[in-house]
Amino acid sequence: MTEFPPASERDIAVVTAQLGRPARGVIGVGARCACGNPVVVVTAPRLEDGTPFPTLFYLTHPEATAEMSRLEGAHLMVDMQEALREDERLRAGYLRAHEQYLAARESVEHVEEIAHVTAGGMPTRVKCLHALAGHALAAGEGVNPIGDWALRESAWSPDVCQCTEPGEKLSVQNGAGA
Repeated sequence: MTEFPPASERDIAVVTAQLGRPARGVIGVGARCACGNPVVVVTAPRLEDGTPFPTLFYLTHPEATAEMSRLEGAHLMVDMQEALREDERLRAGYLRAHEQYLAARESVEHVEEIAHVTAGGMPTRVKCLHALAGHALAAGEGVNPIGDWALRESAWSPDVCQCTEPGEKLSVQNGAGA
């Protein structure tokens, strides 16, 4: 199984506040803000009620999600989709991201209904920057080229705390067991 730090009770409370609804199926934290709050949670491939849930890496931070929505509204996905059509190297990297995502989710649990489905449109479309940025943050730079692109274009960064209620500062950096 791919290892992610487990979510604490405090993490679940923060995510619930970030989402404005109860957090569901959280099994770990994929990335954190500079202050220590969750930015991306790792979600079970099958929720408690039995619903298949393909989004393993769920972007929860309100500022990050607002920024991905802004980029979607600015039609960045159109440029990304065009680049994906034209750039063989980008397509190959996006396919590898898809395969890595599937392997990570399978390492948690096999759910037949979503066995070949990832998130964000991978491997052929750019459908949801929230999901792609969440994957990029959890997997680390260089794994998901479209998610990395969205984060580069973003005015938000996990390195600058914009949390309503900052957490306790981390002693480890994002992507290194955060």
